[in-house]
Amino acid sequence: MALILASGSPRRRELMALIAPDYTVMTSDVDESKIAADTPAHLAQALATAKARAVAASHPEDIVCGFDTVVECDGEVFGKPHDEADALRMLRALSGCTHKVHTGVCICRGTRAAATVETTLVTFSSIEEEDLLAYVRTPEPYDKAGAYAIQGHAALWCVGIAGCYYNIMGLPVHRAAQLLRAFR
Repeated sequence: MALILASGSPRRRELMALIAPDYTVMTSDVDESKIAADTPAHLAQALATAKARAVAASHPEDIVCGFDTVVECDGEVFGKPHDEADALRMLRALSGCTHKVHTGVCICRGTRAAATVETTLVTFSSIEEEDLLAYVRTPEPYDKAGAYAIQGHAALWCVGIAGCYYNIMGLPVHRAAQLLRAFR
């Protein structure tokens, strides 16, 4: 029985190693645009479940861990930005506000699955326009929900966190470890 991380994210790989140093990576081919849910938190969970189940379908004897993160600002879902204008739109909305980061977690083995969602509140100070413009010209915002990396430049804007810090990076370590324990 192997442990599989159903994500290509370098941040998730690093965080997964805190839970279990011996695992393999296998990404799914899930079309995220076809998945909908009634709330941003449920969307994160549905996406994580779809990814984990897609990989588990071809590896029924293995334990598969799927994750997906979305940022919620005033009820709107901020995924990964499509371009510079989209990144600027998201970051301007987050400036001076508190938003939610939801990460869906799903652990599968064969047809058995357990899923949950972790939510963290993040408060940003007001971000100067020059800083936003410089930031969106770097590669950092473009493969991250909400167009920022809390462990990167966005740390300069963060004035408060309520909840799991690692959740903001895309893998709530404690919650995932607790869920995974039931499958071992």
